[in-house]
Order: sequence, then structure tokens, then C-alpha cells
Amino acid sequence: MRLSEFFLPVLRETPNEAQIASHRFMLRAGMIRQSSAGIYSWLPLGYRVLKKIEAIVRDEQNRAGAHEVLMPTIQPAELWRESGRYDDYGKEMLRIKDRHGREMLYGPTNEEQITEIFRAAAKSYRDVPKLLYHIQWKFRDEVRPRFGIMRGREFLMKDCYSFDLDFESSKRAYNKMFVAYLKTFERMGLKAIPMAADTGPIGGDLSHEFIILADTGESEVFCHRDLMQMAVPQGVDYRADLQPIVDEWTSVYAAADEMHDPATCPVAEADLVSQRGIEVGHIFHFGSKYSKPMGLSVTGPDGVDTDVIMGSYGVGVSRLVGGIIEASHDDDGIIWPDSVAPFHVGIVNLKAGDADCDSMCADLEQKFRNAGLDVLVDDTGERAGAKFATMDLIGLPWQVVVGPRGLKDGQVEVKRRSEGERMALTPNAALDRVVSGTMLDPATTGLFPG
Repeated sequence: MRLSEFFLPVLRETPNEAQIASHRFMLRAGMIRQSSAGIYSWLPLGYRVLKKIEAIVRDEQNRAGAHEVLMPTIQPAELWRESGRYDDYGKEMLRIKDRHGREMLYGPTNEEQITEIFRAAAKSYRDVPKLLYHIQWKFRDEVRPRFGIMRGREFLMKDCYSFDLDFESSKRAYNKMFVAYLKTFERMGLKAIPMAADTGPIGGDLSHEFIILADTGESEVFCHRDLMQMAVPQGVDYRADLQPIVDEWTSVYAAADEMHDPATCPVAEADLVSQRGIEVGHIFHFGSKYSKPMGLSVTGPDGVDTDVIMGSYGVGVSRLVGGIIEASHDDDGIIWPDSVAPFHVGIVNLKAGDADCDSMCADLEQKFRNAGLDVLVDDTGERAGAKFATMDLIGLPWQVVVGPRGLKDGQVEVKRRSEGERMALTPNAALDRVVSGTMLDPATTGLFPG
């Protein structure tokens, strides 16, 4: 991709409304533009990151045995009246009427909608267990939207729902999502800490939120330092008993500030880690909270009807874009992990129009693309300092600088964004260094061909 053809409206100055790093850098890097309070348009650079995060989330849901559907953004109010939540949800729900006067709402979540879908099809115990998910835009009318996409009104979310015959079966579904979340966030270069949580307006009796650590996090979290060193399991068989994995992760102390009591904390001060955190995922087991009032039951093996046991499992897909930036940036801009970077490599042509520089950039671009890497070539006429500043701002994992002086010595310059050090290498050595040093994710490789 040539920067001269790419829509990248970078800003040199920080907008006044940007209070945190992710909002500041997303605006400056031309990733988003505000449409109205808490509502944003996603521009090409930001959209590439959003789609790569979505692809990883989708891949791990599929691996866990969930099946994708797509539910509408607009829901009938009558479904929420069945569950009893229509009047309870509050002013965050955007209530509307269609031209026929029917009461509708812009969905803030989908428990009622998916319950209605499943009850129309499920009749027998043979129809469970099931895991259904979708990735869809949601709307919650925040009283004071702020921090860009981190606390916006419109957001992209993955929500999954489990349907089971009894508690033991539903706990297996819960454990699948618990482990899938650990793996999902690790693939994005994040360390996510699961913490027991309040169920809030979703309801239920079992809940964990997944927190990533960042200095600018919205809440303070406390955990035993051992939790920071725990390895996410690999090669998981989702048909096996996952309870030992869940037990391992939940047996070590971790609590958000509202659930942490210094007086009763079982962790010695020397072993207690205190840091800011950002919630990026939340899982709930809520039993028959929705199935009972909405009449979702199946006939059991004994011929007796029983309420289906349910759970829901959310990941803030658009929120993760901001969360990753909060966890990975410096004063100059974003530092993207390889798996979600909009481009893996930025080739900086210091003298666009020079035959040798143009030829080397084109050759490197093609070879990187042949290796499965996404490439952005800065072929603009900007001065060198501005090009370097843009590359640092947008945070591509690798920068390869091609200039007349270096080419005379048979070299190009390579910089790993996360490390900052520049290396003078031959073009072939630079190619090997970048390709071997890039951790491609199978879900995002080739997502944007050409």
C-alpha cells in the first residue's frame, strides 16, 4: 500500500478534547473522527486494527465451539418487557418508535433477542448445549461520554450466549469462555487478569471481568505478583475438563478496587501488585434469569420441562483498540503488537522519485508481501523528519528506511518500533530480520490483500 494513495489524515497537534493516550493518538494518527458525542467514524488505519482484533476474537470463539449469528441492532421493546428489564435498564437505553408507533430500542445488549431466537427452536434436551455468538454494534446512551472509544456511546462488541440443561453443563460453557478469553487477549499481546466481579444489570450469580494493566486505566486493581507470571495454556482441548485451568487462575488473589479490602487482603504487602486496569471482557453465568420469564424451557430426559440455564460472555472489540494503545505506547505514539498492527512494516522512501530508491522500495514491498506481511510505503514528498514522526505516531512494528546515502553503501536502515534502536543492514539481511522477527497471527494474516 502506498501512503500517497492511502487516506491517513494525521494531526500534528493534539485536539483539546483528548484526555487519555488512546484518544489522543487515535485522533492524531487518523484512525477515527468524531461524528457526535461518543460516536466515531472509523477511518482506514483504525478500521484495519478493528478488523484484525475482530478476526482474533472470532477465531477463538470458533475454536471454543461457539457458532456465529448476526442479530439486529434494533430490537422490539416487547422482548425486554418479557424479561422485565425494559423499565429497569434506565436512561442508557435509547428508546425509539417506528412509523407505526411500535416501541423499539437500539440494543445495548442481546440477552432477550437471543433468548427469543433459541426458544423458537429448542424443544428437547437434545437441542442443548449450544453456544451462539455475534459481533455487532451496540448503543448505550452514556450520560457523559469521554475518553474517545473507551467510554463512547456506540461500540462494537462480541457477545456470546450459552444454553444448557443444568448447572454442571453450563459451568463447562462458562469455563470454555474463561479459557478462550485468556487465549484471545494473549494473541493480542495483552496480559489479561481475570477477577471475580459484580454481575451488575446483566444479573446472575457468577461473573469474572478480564482486566488489562495500563497506567491510565479507569480503575485500580490488586493481585498477587504470581498471577503476572502465569502462562496461558496452549493446545487447549475444549472438549476436555477445563476446570483445573480455571481453578489455577482463580486461586491466586485478584480484585478490583471496589472488591479489595486492605484489612482482609490475604496477600502480604511485598507480594501485592497494585496497578491501574482497563476492563476488556466480562463473562456471566445467570441461570434462568431470562429463560424463566421468557418461557425458554426444554423437555428433559425424564419428560419434565425444565428452564434452560444460560450465560453471556462479552468482549469489547472496539474498546480493545483503545485498551491496547493504553497498554502499549510512548511519548511519540502507538506501539502495535504484531498481531493487530494495521501494517507490519512501514517502508520510508527518503527520496521518492529517485530511481534507485523507488526500485528498492518496490522490491522490498513485494518480498515482504510474499512473506505474508502487510506493508505501507511512504512515497510522499514530505521531509524526512515528518516521515519518521508519522511512522512513530502510527506505531507500525517495523520501519525500513531507504535513502540514497545508504543505498550507495548497499544498506537500508531497520527499526523495531518497540525497541527504538536502528540497525544498518543489507536489504536481504533487513528482509530476514523483519520476517523472522514478526509474529504473524493466522487469523489476521492476509486479511487485507493488496
